[in-house]
Amino acid sequence: MHYNCLIVDDEVELGRMTAEYFRMFEVSTEYVDSAAACYDFFKENTADLVLLDINLGDGSGFDVCKKLREDMQLPILFISARQSDDDVLIALSIGGDDYVKKPYSLSVLLAKVKVNLKRIEQMKGAVSDGNAMESHGPGQDDSELCKLKLDPPTMSAVLEGNRIPLKAKEYALLDCLYRHKNTIVKKEVLFDEVWGDSFFSDSTLNVHIRKLREKLEKDPNAPELIKTVWGTGYYLEI
Repeated sequence: MHYNCLIVDDEVELGRMTAEYFRMFEVSTEYVDSAAACYDFFKENTADLVLLDINLGDGSGFDVCKKLREDMQLPILFISARQSDDDVLIALSIGGDDYVKKPYSLSVLLAKVKVNLKRIEQMKGAVSDGNAMESHGPGQDDSELCKLKLDPPTMSAVLEGNRIPLKAKEYALLDCLYRHKNTIVKKEVLFDEVWGDSFFSDSTLNVHIRKLREKLEKDPNAPELIKTVWGTGYYLEI
């Protein structure tokens, strides 16, 4: 069976309440309370995204995230009472797409989930557009002249002919920069278009920019594609 959202949280009452709230707004949601139950869920089911707690009774959400990332590129949003910046940075660096601190507002969490679901639908809708682009011959599309292109159907970047798989938030961030290429994109615009939240922390953005540079730049410490405009934002130079 397919669900929009899977919640993995050992706080049973909170997890069930969150799942019920999402269902009220037509977001199909399943809830499990352990790492083992999460793995079992994906043996028989699929989900568009995962809300994942760090402290689970039978393991760590960090380990669950790493294991899911071995086979899946779906968005993983951490939900945790752990407040330290170190936890946030670890969560994002191992493949998490967002970090929501408990106690959270159900309406705000739902809004974040809907932003991700909307983006997933947009990517699915781009499959036909991507196929149409592939049918064009050489020289029929200005994007052929660029050394960097995006491939929505596979959620990847193509850099100088080499395909580079990206995680969901990495792709969304690069897509935003690509749509505004060769112009400065303010941090507030990136927060709003990628995370749906103009008040998210700079550390989240910095981690994802670093990950993109590690995948796309010849030397991530001397970027040629993704440039920083200190105090303002970033721009993609292609």
